[in-house]
Amino acid sequence: MIINRLTVDGKDYFLPDPVTELKNEILAAIKAGGGYVNIPPLKSGGSGLDILFSPGMPVTWTRLDVGGAEADDSAAAAAQDFDLDV
Repeated sequence: MIINRLTVDGKDYFLPDPVTELKNEILAAIKAGGGYVNIPPLKSGGSGLDILFSPGMPVTWTRLDVGGAEADDSAAAAAQDFDLDV
């Protein structure tokens, strides 16, 4: 099972796959000069957390294999459908 760790300004948020749509929402908010993006909870049933993303804010993604089903850990799989052209 793959869990994605999103680190924003030194704070960690853990998310299940897929995160492609969320990555694109964050990128769009940054490209627009800043904006709020809802980070969903790890388990369903919560409302998540709204985070204000802005240009220059440190954002890091890490894919963590926590066991269970086999997963592809390649860099290509991690960046699939994610446009880094800012």
